[in-house]
Amino acid sequence: MNEPDKQQPPPPLTLWEMLQSVLAAALGVQSGKNRSRDFGRGKPSHFILLGLMFTGLFVLVLLGAVKLILHLATG
Repeated sequence: MNEPDKQQPPPPLTLWEMLQSVLAAALGVQSGKNRSRDFGRGKPSHFILLGLMFTGLFVLVLLGAVKLILHLATG
């Protein structure tokens, strides 16, 4: 059975919490509370993967916006 002096490990971060942390970090507005939560409960590999995915999506959106602007400007 559970002994009262044993503490259960904190639950892992949800996907939504990790996405919020990656977006906040990209914008540079991550709070100290969330940063300590991320270091305590998160896995670095998850944050690296989400960061790479976010960066790739960001680059694709920028490329699409530039192509659209150039198309509209020359069209």
